[in-house]
Amino acid sequence: MRTWRLDDHDGRTARQTLVLAARGDRLPQCVYWGPPLPPEADLATLAAAHAIDVTGGMLDENPDLSLCPEASRSFPGQPGLILRDAGGTPILPRFHYHSDKQDGEALTLGYADPDHGLTLTFHFAPDPATRIIRARTTLRADSPIHLHWLAAPVLPAPQHSDEMIDVSGRWIGEFALNRTPWSPGIRYRENRTGRTGHEHFPGLLIPCTGATNTQGEAYGFHYGWSGGHRMIAEELPDGRRQIQFGHATGKELRPATRFESAELHLTYSGYGLNGCAVAFQRHVRDRVVTWPDAARPRPVHYNCWEAVYFDHDLPLLRDIATRAADLGAERFVLDDGWFGQRDDDTRSLSDWTVDPRKYPDGLDPLIEHVHGLGMTFGIWFEPEMVNPDSDLHRAHPDWALGAHDQTLGRQQKALNMALPEVRDFLFERMAEILGNHAIDYVKWDHNRVLPMPDADQTRGSYALIDRLRAAFPAVEIESCASGGGRIDFGILGRTQRIWLSDSNDALERLRIQHDAALFLPLAVTGSHVGPRRCHTSGRILDIRLRAWVAAQRHMGFEMDPRELTEHEAAVLRNVTAWWKDNRDWMTRADIHRLDASDPAVIAEQQQARDGSRFVVFAGKAATSTQIAPRPLRLTSLEPGATYRVALCDADALPALSRGTPLLKDGPVDLPGAWLMHHGLVLPWDFPETMAVIEGRRL
Repeated sequence: MRTWRLDDHDGRTARQTLVLAARGDRLPQCVYWGPPLPPEADLATLAAAHAIDVTGGMLDENPDLSLCPEASRSFPGQPGLILRDAGGTPILPRFHYHSDKQDGEALTLGYADPDHGLTLTFHFAPDPATRIIRARTTLRADSPIHLHWLAAPVLPAPQHSDEMIDVSGRWIGEFALNRTPWSPGIRYRENRTGRTGHEHFPGLLIPCTGATNTQGEAYGFHYGWSGGHRMIAEELPDGRRQIQFGHATGKELRPATRFESAELHLTYSGYGLNGCAVAFQRHVRDRVVTWPDAARPRPVHYNCWEAVYFDHDLPLLRDIATRAADLGAERFVLDDGWFGQRDDDTRSLSDWTVDPRKYPDGLDPLIEHVHGLGMTFGIWFEPEMVNPDSDLHRAHPDWALGAHDQTLGRQQKALNMALPEVRDFLFERMAEILGNHAIDYVKWDHNRVLPMPDADQTRGSYALIDRLRAAFPAVEIESCASGGGRIDFGILGRTQRIWLSDSNDALERLRIQHDAALFLPLAVTGSHVGPRRCHTSGRILDIRLRAWVAAQRHMGFEMDPRELTEHEAAVLRNVTAWWKDNRDWMTRADIHRLDASDPAVIAEQQQARDGSRFVVFAGKAATSTQIAPRPLRLTSLEPGATYRVALCDADALPALSRGTPLLKDGPVDLPGAWLMHHGLVLPWDFPETMAVIEGRRL
């Protein structure tokens, strides 16, 4: 028996342990993953104790649920590897132990199949600061082979779980959580659109029976790849369960001698879904994202898209910029419409030269005006796309990905990012704009799915972004894809902000942000105060709700500021000032989703990592079924500590709030145990409102 263990600890306290074991020279399997085991635990005994019984109707020995389940060893479920040789004949590998190396906490295991000239390597790397284990699989071959499917290291799912939670969605409705009961067979999800997709965020959460946001055990998975993924959650006939993640099948279009999965990010939580969420949030913010200037406060954003769309007029944009700065904006982003002959979305995409009709003196007059207001300047690109009605497509129709008669999306095709000449052209055009203007931000859009799945497209896009970041290291990049269509840890390794959704409807955003917090921190999640009448829902919402929902994440505005009344402008200035006063600690805070007893309430608690302060956002998304608000339980406080809590905007409560809850009169000092077990008693308020409560440990 060979055994290995991975411990995630901060030098003093372990938070999770993962144990791998292999019989003889076979591939290893995970025999334990959960709370920390004592250092003296006998791993061979654990491996033996992990084995299940054999009875009628079964093989005489249970095939291993290994890190790459092998069809050649009678595994009854989905295999972790599907191959063909250069002539198309299926290969059924049978791997044997080759090597292992443990470097600190990192572990590398090597296995070989000399009959087929294959080697398989598994890599594991725990991060003690974030409680994430990164895992990936590498396959090498002596001669070119065709790959259909390669899973990242395969792990078992807990059998003491009733359901799994994965993530779907749609345009302006991203991050919808699906709860699927476990049953014999497969929960199979595959995204073949060529980008991460609104519909297929590559994440999975498995709560154990009875787990909630704040309590119980849970397991989290995220596959960090932007090109489409496949997920398998399978319950075998014997009751064992496996989780597989990898690139979407069949996306390696050419034979090769080396293939590698993306990193699979793993975490175990002993305190509910929030334990997984906080681990993912910290890992994204502190490990995945590389910041041009980590010490720089996140600037309040202004984007002009929903103010002007394609109607760019320099005097108008100057006026809007002046008003945005007066409201508290610190960055001005010029969106689609500044280049080529771009008067609508049917033309000029890929013609990245400044439109002389709209900007006869170039972009500098607008940039200088923005800088004079104390704001920095950002600009929109959609580099990977091309309109058929464009100079580039007329000159190089062969640069488009897919058939010439393909179905268009938003009147555009995708460029073939696997071609070096395409990447060179895009780099030169973008570098000319960025190099000749004082621009510190790029909104990078991706407004259609691909006409065909191809992993080289994603690798080419990554290469272009990497090259531009190397040339312009001070420029920050936002990943946008019709809103939340390309959000994953792969793209976040190259960008610093994501546009969570094209919906600026505060009610829709309240839910989307709440569910996205299972994986994403405030620091990267853009959220804007939209127009009074939302352009995607038609709903009219009060400025307080719109402003406070935006203040839950990286705050910005995206409306025509000329529409604001004096009252609305005053509210927006006040909330923006509050956000600036708190952004330094909130940017590094953990976002805990609260288990609200009232289903009409969507609430979260943003808490400093040292626990010294917090802010609770309690959004009342609908009319409650009961008259008085139910107490809202907080989480992750010190039971014996005292916290001073205060209600923001208490003067905005309606006249129908006629009672005397203590929070209405000012700060209240309350024990942590009371706040977590009884809960905050909030004043009554209308639906479509937000209660904001600040707390400090005394």
